[in-house]
Amino acid sequence: MAMAGNLRKVTGLGKVGGLRRVARLARRRPRVDLSHPARSPLGSSVVNCVTYRDGARDLAGGDLVDAVQRVRKHGDGFVWLGLHEPTDQEFAGIAELFDLHPLAVEDAIEAHQRPKLERYDETLFAVFKTVCYVEHEELTATSEVVNTGEIMVFVGREFVITVRHGRHGSLGPLREELESDPQQLAQGPAAVLHAIADHVVDDYLSVTDSVQGDIDEVETAVFAENGARVDPGRIYQLKRELLELKRAVVPLGRPLEDLATRPIRVVDPEIQAYFRDVSDHLLRAKEQIAAFDELLNSILQAHLAQVTVAQNEDMRKITAWAAIIAVPTMVCGVYGMNFEHMPELHWQFGYPLVMAVISVACLTLYRGFRRTGWL
Repeated sequence: MAMAGNLRKVTGLGKVGGLRRVARLARRRPRVDLSHPARSPLGSSVVNCVTYRDGARDLAGGDLVDAVQRVRKHGDGFVWLGLHEPTDQEFAGIAELFDLHPLAVEDAIEAHQRPKLERYDETLFAVFKTVCYVEHEELTATSEVVNTGEIMVFVGREFVITVRHGRHGSLGPLREELESDPQQLAQGPAAVLHAIADHVVDDYLSVTDSVQGDIDEVETAVFAENGARVDPGRIYQLKRELLELKRAVVPLGRPLEDLATRPIRVVDPEIQAYFRDVSDHLLRAKEQIAAFDELLNSILQAHLAQVTVAQNEDMRKITAWAAIIAVPTMVCGVYGMNFEHMPELHWQFGYPLVMAVISVACLTLYRGFRRTGWL
């Protein structure tokens, strides 16, 4: 069903039923920014709904349907609707109002999607994986280092709908930053899409810098004097968290390349140059992650080598002491045999001589092992 048909259906006289009531979520619920948890009522999926015209907020009143009607009537400006983890019921009216594709709507509600870019007629659907660094006093085998979320973005000629999953990655500060630059915001929904992509990729770089601190800490511990005693679980944990970061960063390369190079109706060619800059930043993050992965492999191999060397040293010490103890064990074993005719048994100097031979032999072996580094 076309958008014009949806709008006539919604705004028609006496036909303001379920769809209109769902669309009024933006007005009924407090428009809050989830970056401020103290001001974020639980259960509210609508973060904000603002109409922009010529890069500035449109202060006209009304609900979401009224805002869309004004934008379509005047033919300029766009509506930016921000949602946080909406339910099927909350999103159903919005999807019908903006004529969103059912597959994209399903992805936006269910989440857990790979970064991607899809085009449905006049609507662009983009998925971004957001990441944040989890602060911890000491890295352990169970420490959480990277936390991920998702931002889904629907972009049309007259609207931007952002659907966020997770407690981090708020777009409130980004919205304020864009509103402080009306010239950029006046370029339309594509400018918002670029700002979101740039914001997400900048977070990637920030997280990789923080992860590097943990890797440096583990590397220092492994190559310290007692590096063989380092818990290998710390290294494996870093590799697991790095894999989580890699899943968020690497798949985004193709969507950004498409936004930067391929002609897309809702993306102005002037905006595409900015997407190329974001793609360059993403490439830097990917290179850092690849370097971290190789470095962690080297650290793990070095740790395993240190453990092997430490075990070999322990085995040499055990072997050396076993050889020293074997001398008195052998002599005492010989004289412990119960034979009646043993010539040394009745000799006056037999015992002192045997003890002297045992002591000299053990001392000789000990000095030899010490000289070779076995003890």
